[in-house]
Amino acid sequence: MHRYSFILLRPLQFVPVVFGVSLITFILVRMIPGDPARVLLGARATPTAIANIRAQFGLDEPLWLQYLYFLRNLANGEMGMSIVYRIDVLRLIGTRIEPTFALILCSVVLSILIAVPLAAIAARNQGRPVDHAIRFVSTFGIGFPPFWLGLMLIMLLAVKFPIFPVSGYGETLGDKLAHLALPALTIALSLSTVLLRSLRAAMVDWLKSDVATAARARGMPESIVFWRHVLPNSIVPTINLLAVNIGWLIGGTVVIESIFALPGMGQLLVRAIFSRDYMVVQGVAMVFACATVLVNFLADIATVAADPRVKL
Repeated sequence: MHRYSFILLRPLQFVPVVFGVSLITFILVRMIPGDPARVLLGARATPTAIANIRAQFGLDEPLWLQYLYFLRNLANGEMGMSIVYRIDVLRLIGTRIEPTFALILCSVVLSILIAVPLAAIAARNQGRPVDHAIRFVSTFGIGFPPFWLGLMLIMLLAVKFPIFPVSGYGETLGDKLAHLALPALTIALSLSTVLLRSLRAAMVDWLKSDVATAARARGMPESIVFWRHVLPNSIVPTINLLAVNIGWLIGGTVVIESIFALPGMGQLLVRAIFSRDYMVVQGVAMVFACATVLVNFLADIATVAADPRVKL
């Protein structure tokens, strides 16, 4: 159990990370041009009305005092009140978590279903035409921006061949999965190319390892060698790579949700930025930061559990 002792200490290391994210987010949000009160009230707002709104939400206080209020709210498990929606920010974010979480989960599952079989085929046929073709496609796929890929999928699978809906989220489970198909596939195609290259390289190394050679010497079939010894050991270095990319994926949902009009936290963040809703921007950024930290923490636990040699 001493291998898992880092579980007790690692959360303490997250405190300065979260604090740093809160400070950077607070500063960057305040650098956005425009006055939230004026954006909310419109161009014909009177100075008195603008002053009342600024006083109501504490925008007339010094920046350092606003930041202390923000930290106080975080310590109390609150994130303030939305300027635009006029409801608690945590409550507002809670209504948008499900689409974002479902999108990330579906994207990760799809990327694994794409990357693992293709990496296995490429590794077991190293140097052959099928290996070169898979490596070429994965290298070529890295250069595709997700937003461009999403637009191409919309044109192909929603406009030319109306198989999937273009936007929205739906009500029933089946309807939700249908609406998530295109955005999840967009992210999965981008993420799987990175995982595929890493997984293939690890599989090739383990196919040549002493462990695989000893298993073959005992008369073990090649397929058993691969699935019992090569694949489990190859997945270990890919776990952390997947965790890092999930962190990128959490931030990348901002673009994908905007393209597919998915009512998640990414779309909420974009609207909050344009409406200068400081509290919502800070709240969504903090949720994204905490989710990224949590994913990396879980990846460390999974790495230690998968490989007894790893100590953190």
